Amino acid sequence: MKIFSNHLVTYLLLCIALFISCARQPIRRKKNIVYDPAQQLSLNVFAPENKKQPKEVLLFIHGGSWVHGKKSTYNFLGRGMAHKGVVTVIMDYRLSPRTGYDGMAMDAATAVQWIKAHIAEYGGDPDRIFISGHSAGGQIAALVATDNSYFDSLKIKDPLKGVILIDAFGLDMYDYLSRNPYPLYLNVCTNNKNTWKKGSPINHLNKYQPPFIMFLGGKTYPDIIKGNNEFYASLKRYQPSAQLITVSGERHVGMIFSFLNPRKKAYTQIIDFMKATK
Repeated sequence: MKIFSNHLVTYLLLCIALFISCARQPIRRKKNIVYDPAQQLSLNVFAPENKKQPKEVLLFIHGGSWVHGKKSTYNFLGRGMAHKGVVTVIMDYRLSPRTGYDGMAMDAATAVQWIKAHIAEYGGDPDRIFISGHSAGGQIAALVATDNSYFDSLKIKDPLKGVILIDAFGLDMYDYLSRNPYPLYLNVCTNNKNTWKKGSPINHLNKYQPPFIMFLGGKTYPDIIKGNNEFYASLKRYQPSAQLITVSGERHVGMIFSFLNPRKKAYTQIIDFMKATK
């Protein structure tokens, strides 16, 4: 009975592996592409092999309290999205103390500019660019999507089709720093309260911004829950169809690393959001 049980388990595991491998599209990778020679910044591209039809494009910005992190850590997300048919770009950007949040947002806008110009070479549709970020990366993504000054400085029209926030932190830096003036974050945002306001995506919400979908961990940090709920309430004034999806039981770090699971429900939710966005 035990031998039969072991063979059955092995068989089931092989069936699952075969199912997953058949469901995943073959992909190609191109790493360390320089998108900003002046700042020596690069990005990684993960793309489906099939280039017959232009694909949606996702730019992902990692978190790390604006002081640490690197693109290579998140290649799993690039692979995961590409296997599901999305051309995915994982970028590096300048960190504190090298620059403040404004420089980081400028890096993200510059990466979007590179994508607009070059992503067709990888099978991506330059008219279907979405931006995403986890934690502090969510603040950068939301800021670029709502404050046109970054694209204006590049003399380009905002090309973003949508925004995907994953347990974003810093959506209202003014509120947070007024209550918690941590030196680590003051290095990113300075001591100037007007700068805190300018760096708060909640203060730039408008009727012209691209659509949002937000993911929030059910067991994430209380300040992230507070910030996301308040941002979402303000966002709904301009986008009644905006979505805030709470992932039950998930903590802050787990919100991004759970994408290691190729069957994670959020993959489908993100792709459905991208397909539905016109």
